[in-house]
Order: sequence, then C-alpha cells, then structure tokens
Amino acid sequence: MAETSRVAFQVMWTRLISVVEEQAQALVRTAFSTSVREAGDLSAGVYDDQGRMLAQAVTGTPGHVNAMADAVPHFIRRIGRDNIRDGDIYITNDPWEGTGHLHDFTVVTPSFHKGALAGFFACTAHVVDVGGRGFGADANSVFEEGLYVPIMKFADQGRIDQTLITLIRANVRQPDQLIGDLFALANCNGIGHRRLIDMMQEFALVDLGGIAGFILTNSRDATLARINALKPGTADGAMRIDGYSHPVDLKVRISIGRDQVSCDWSGTSPPDRKGINVPLIYTKAYSCYALKCAIAPDIPNNAASLEPFRITAPENTIVNAVHPAPVALRHVIGHMLPDAIYDALDKLLADTVPAEGAGCLCNFQLSLRPRTDAPAPDDAVRAEVLTFNSGGSGARPRVDGMNATAFPSGVMTMPVEATEQVGPVIVWRKELRPDSGGAGQFRGGLGQYMEVGAVEGHEFDFQAMLDRVDHPARGRRGGRPGGATKIARDDQTRMKGKGKQFVPHGRKVMMAFPGGAGYGDPASRDPVLVRRDLALGYISAEKAASDYGLSQAEIADLLARAAKGEEF
Repeated sequence: MAETSRVAFQVMWTRLISVVEEQAQALVRTAFSTSVREAGDLSAGVYDDQGRMLAQAVTGTPGHVNAMADAVPHFIRRIGRDNIRDGDIYITNDPWEGTGHLHDFTVVTPSFHKGALAGFFACTAHVVDVGGRGFGADANSVFEEGLYVPIMKFADQGRIDQTLITLIRANVRQPDQLIGDLFALANCNGIGHRRLIDMMQEFALVDLGGIAGFILTNSRDATLARINALKPGTADGAMRIDGYSHPVDLKVRISIGRDQVSCDWSGTSPPDRKGINVPLIYTKAYSCYALKCAIAPDIPNNAASLEPFRITAPENTIVNAVHPAPVALRHVIGHMLPDAIYDALDKLLADTVPAEGAGCLCNFQLSLRPRTDAPAPDDAVRAEVLTFNSGGSGARPRVDGMNATAFPSGVMTMPVEATEQVGPVIVWRKELRPDSGGAGQFRGGLGQYMEVGAVEGHEFDFQAMLDRVDHPARGRRGGRPGGATKIARDDQTRMKGKGKQFVPHGRKVMMAFPGGAGYGDPASRDPVLVRRDLALGYISAEKAASDYGLSQAEIADLLARAAKGEEF
C-alpha cells in the first residue's frame, strides 16, 4: 500500500475540522434551548480511539471544547473498553468529569468502522434547566443544584434507555426542552460519525492511526516551536473580583520554559460557600485558551497543541473546588481567568495581550409565573427564560476593544426576539452604553444597557449572574478602567450582582453591563478616532473633553456636523 502523502494528510485534517463544524451546526439547528440555538453555548469534537482530541468545531466555546479534551478519557475509563459497543451513546453532566456544572450535558458516541472502534465524537450543550434550585449561585452544595447524571449509557447498542428519560423528565421544569436537547446532542454525533466514515472510505483508511499521528505530531511540533521562540521567564499576576458575598482573589504564576508554559494558581482564594466554584477541568480549559491565544493562536486546537500548557491549582481553592462544592456559576470565575493570566503575561510578552474586559458573561434567568398579589389572567403561564449577554472586551495593543462582545467565552448575545418568544418576558431596552469603554490610546469595548420585565399578569424571580460591580476592568499600559456593572429595579430598589431576587408584578430590572478597559495613554489616541467615537455616541461630550482633550468649540462643531448626517 502506497504511503499517504503530507498533502493527503493535510486534506484529511481539514476535512475533519469540516466534519466537526457540520456536527456543531447540526446541534445549533436541532437544539431546543435558546442557549444553544441562539447563543451557541456548545461544543463538538472528534477523538481517536485513545480519546485524544483530533479536531474541534469553530462554532462553540472554549470552556466546553477544551474541557471535553479531558472529559472523553473519563468516559472511556468509566464505561470500560470491553463494554464499548457499536450503537452506544454515553452521557453525563458530572461537573468534575464533564465541563464544569450540571447545566452542561456531554454526550459521547463511539464511532465504529468495519467492526472496529475508530474513534469518538463528543458534544456538549448548556441546557436551560436541570431541576434543583435552578441556574444560579444560591446553592450550598452540588446536591442542591439539580439532577446529577454520572457517566452512563444513554443508548446501549442502539436502544435508548427509556428509564433514564423518564427519570430525567420527572426531575426538571422544562422536560420537553431538555429531552429534545439530549436527542439533538445524540443526533449531531451521529452526523459526525457518518461524515467520518465517508471520509475513511474515500481515502481507504482502515483506522485513524495515520491521520491522528500526523495531526498530533505536527501540532505538538508547531506549538513547541512557538514556545521555544519566547524568552524564558516567570511572572505573577493577580486580580480581585466581586465573588458572591465577599471578594475573590485570583493569583497566578506563569513560567515560560523549554517545551512548556506552566500556569500555577497557588495563593488563589479558597472555595466559596455558594455556587461560583470552579472544577479543575474548567480552570484548565480557560487557562489553556488564554495562553494559546497569546502564544499560538493559529495552531488548531487538539490534544497535542494543548499538551505543552501545564495547568495546576491546589485542591480546595476556588479554581480547584472538589465534590460536593456548588459549581453552577463556575463560569463567573472561569471567564475571569484569562485576564488574571494576562496580568502576568504582559510582564513577559510586551504589547501582546489585551486590557481587562467584562470577563464573564452578563447572564440572567427569569423564573416567570402568574402574579400572586392579585388574580392573574387565565392565559398567564410559568416559564424559565435564560438570556446570555455580553459586556465590552478589553482594548488590544493595536486596536479598540469590541463592543458588547464576549471574551473569552465567544458565546453570542441572544436576540431580543428569541428571548421574548420562549416566555412572557419583555425586553424594554437593549442598547450600547456610552462612556463605558475605558479611555486609552485604544478604547475599551462598550457594555450594554438592558431593561427587562414580565408581560402583564406575571411576576418573576430574577437570577443574577453578574460581576464587575465593585471591581471594574483594569486598564493596561496607562489605559483607564471600564465602566462597572450596575443593577437595580425601576423603583430604584438596589439589587445584588448574584443570586435569586423577587421582582413583583409591574416592576422592571434595569442593568448596565460593564465595559472593557483601555490600553495605552488616552493622550496618544488618534484624534480621528476620538471624533469618530463622539459622532457615533460611543463617548459623551464630557468624556471627549476630559479624557481626550477636545475643546468645546471642536465638540460643538463635530456634533452639529454629525446631526446633519456627515460621516466620520
């Protein structure tokens, strides 16, 4: 048999990436939850028969994909190689062996070719409800956070476990939605499997050994070349964030050495009594992502390109919380890890990493029900509505931050129409927040204003999942901080950044999501960009004067021209 050429291997590698992207898009098209089909809170990947990730979808979030890189070996170990059969489908939402909390279901499907195990497909999706207290930080242990499904068979040689489905349906608030999502996860793995078999037949592959070796060897070599081109060194980073009832200190040490970059979270705060703790699998996912973005962003993600990044954290810290710690909002801490890493990395790699941004997603969930203070209309209903939103990202060394864009998660903001379609909720306001981007040579991205309420005849519980209330994003290299998070009812009643809070009939929740911080001295900003920002309403006349030195005459002239429709 002729030896496979490098060109053929490269074609197959590209095809695998295409296969898992089709897998992810199938999940988007068939999922029931808005968190998947609208926000893209999902992941998809293909693995060799040893459980090593070979390719991941472009669509998805690094917290899922990079965590799944560690999760699939757990499935192999728990199920047992001798018990893996063609037609099987495996499932879990175990936070420590999946992707970090109970609201993420991971489904793994073995892929057989000509009677032999060729590899695995895996996918993860965030579902709206798993029972328990609901999606929020209020639990005191994982046992309160909802249904906990250990690694087990969802299907045994093609036969779906109907007992498991009955058990799940009996324990969640939105059973049709959750079961629909689980079948969507299984379906997308099936699509990936069929495309893989098509590729193997086209290239006359008996197994994936050859292409796996090509992918992993070349990815490892390319990543090591990037690391070894860097100047060795060690630096510390630190960041304080809001936490639940008291601040959380993140401390990290980054060491660049021969053939590896290590990231150690020693000194970080202990676990919180509430559900913002992070399993190590999720800490590793976002730590690897942050380092890879800075050092080797263009090398495809797989087991080998992630391997040189060594992530450690002492047990019983908030970034390595052990069972049964509550972990529902692990993303609130996990999404902040890249900014802490970049505080250290900026001392080692000048002009490489961005200023701090909003960090965690600005999510909230509404538990709507008929009003209880007076008779409710006959058509009043109960509903769970989860919405994903973003603040601004931090300014970068050569360009402004992105407005209302999620970094590091990459999750999309949900359209208002999609949010209002799934329950009796009204989004009264959703617009960019002027002046929230920190001033700098490059301005931080803007946050958002958002106001929500319920349809007439309803009241609701508001589950807040916000940060940056007391600790806004910090600027870098002379850049100014981003705007802090604000939240209150429309009657000026203050609300907390985290936790379940009752909102009576007729009241709204008013939020200002945080902006990203600036990069560099504001005095060095290009005047053309300052005038553009003022004309677009990104900054106010007051900020144009105080932060960037525009005169009152310049401001008045520019605003008059902008009012006439002149473009800048």
